Amino acid sequence: MQTLVLTGDVNLRNVSDPGVPFALVADTLGETNVVFGNLEGGLYDSTVEVPYKRGWFHAGTEGAPALQEGGFHAVGCANNVTFGEEAIVSTLAHLDEMGIAHCGAGTSRSQARAPVVLERDGTSYGFLQYTSVFWPIGHEADDDTTGVAALKAHTAYQPNVRIPEMPGGPPTVVTWPDADYLKAFEDDIGALRGRVDVLVVSCHWGISGSDETADYQVALAHAGIDAGADLVMGHGPHVIQGAEVYKGKAAFYSLGNFHFGSEAVEQDWVGLMLSVKVDGGRIVQVNCHPVRPNAERQTVVRSVTDEREAMQAFEHLSRRFGATPGFSDGAILG
Repeated sequence: MQTLVLTGDVNLRNVSDPGVPFALVADTLGETNVVFGNLEGGLYDSTVEVPYKRGWFHAGTEGAPALQEGGFHAVGCANNVTFGEEAIVSTLAHLDEMGIAHCGAGTSRSQARAPVVLERDGTSYGFLQYTSVFWPIGHEADDDTTGVAALKAHTAYQPNVRIPEMPGGPPTVVTWPDADYLKAFEDDIGALRGRVDVLVVSCHWGISGSDETADYQVALAHAGIDAGADLVMGHGPHVIQGAEVYKGKAAFYSLGNFHFGSEAVEQDWVGLMLSVKVDGGRIVQVNCHPVRPNAERQTVVRSVTDEREAMQAFEHLSRRFGATPGFSDGAILG
């Protein structure tokens, strides 16, 4: 039996001592076969704001070794704040120097969309990461330009059905994946499917601060599983969203944060860490563990009982999809 740990957003801004953020979870992560999470924020030293995002800065390089201290084996870099050629090149170089595999960003589209494949005692793990939250100019990787692996979605607004009698009624928001991007997404998964035993698709998506799952997130999760993914993990909203079991495979729409050093995010948050049991090259169980920061911004794994309110909210959100996690052990699958 092997264990795969999956985490939500990791931002290392304001980390002066790399030994601090994951000191209280390092032993747990160190006992697992593979640890993968979303690295949100460039490992790049600059005092200039991320060009289109007011008040947001790159994470810098000082805290980068925290990923090693925490036991991360691989990270995804496709997200809305990993932006700019210099920042991306710096980020990937630092990850390479630390021996941490990465996907989701590169100096070309093919590099950004390339998977991470890790072998552990005869079992192979594959990871792909994409972002649906990205700036439309100068952010997405192209044939010969540096950027992130993008997964475009569209938005439309339907008038409220009571508009004739109730002026100003809120519209219904409709979202869906772009057909061309969806096809490329499915092709990437299909190409990786035959190479690995366990295939994880990681998506940066959703509305920041909202626990409501957009239609396009569900469409992409289902498409990913139909194409061959064994598990879909989402991140980006910085809060927990619901989860479902689709055709026997788990999809988590937002794991929330795992560590967040940026001042832009309130530190009273609860996220999810997934502990995935793998036996015979297949996922047999997925457990959810709540995490939160302590006063020193160290990530702490909490019990379901300790975070009863947050986990009950997670259960309520998951009921939309017919999933009812068992809170004796936080299992959603198995």
